[in-house]
Amino acid sequence: MVQAVQDAGVVVTGAGGGIGAALARRFAAEGARVVVNDLDAERAKEVAAEIGGVAVPGDASAIVAEARDALGGTVDVYCANAGVASAGSEAAGEDVWALAWDVNVMAHVRAARALLPGWLERGSGRFVSTVSAAGLLTMIGAAPYSVTKHGALAFAEWLSLTYRHRGIKVHAICPQGVRTDMLTASGSAGELVLQPTAIDAEDVAEALFRGIEEDRFLILPHPEVAGYHQARAADPDRWLSGMNHLQRTWEENR
Repeated sequence: MVQAVQDAGVVVTGAGGGIGAALARRFAAEGARVVVNDLDAERAKEVAAEIGGVAVPGDASAIVAEARDALGGTVDVYCANAGVASAGSEAAGEDVWALAWDVNVMAHVRAARALLPGWLERGSGRFVSTVSAAGLLTMIGAAPYSVTKHGALAFAEWLSLTYRHRGIKVHAICPQGVRTDMLTASGSAGELVLQPTAIDAEDVAEALFRGIEEDRFLILPHPEVAGYHQARAADPDRWLSGMNHLQRTWEENR
């Protein structure tokens, strides 16, 4: 058991399936009291019933007050997990870009805006952001997703550097492929880049809990991502050439 989360009030957004459901199950198994959020009310209720939690369905941007009430007045851990995997290039429609920005970035900002006054007053709180390796690197064929995941990581970094001395813990989870509906929906690009090393959602939850125990900001369920990130920073042009080769391979075979 991880002492930091025992009897904690935890909110997990996008928890009707995939990584979110795995996180909700793991927090419950560790003794936390869990609010399960999802746009799909039935899926949220199913997961909540399974783990003995409370379902608070709806838009992840607007459920903090209701979740706080469901937990008896206090949210100790907030998992900003809900996301959209918007594919496309710069030519993707304005609505696609707007949705990606709203769900992948602004939902995190709105949650923090609602949570931080109480957390700072009491000197504790934990914000978990499900980002993606795309936030550290990029993803071919998915400009809206890649750009907004960079934004999600940047916001998590900002939260951590701004408030860590005031008791706020922040974790950014950056997996590559995870065997979920989102991976299936990623199509041929996901098959090429993500599928070969895909892991289970439970592996992501395990990586987060190791990170909580070690008090680490960056959670890498695929450890090799650290090497890719270092290579990108050390020699951006070489890294971009390698990614462009991957792009051309994808274009030739799709």
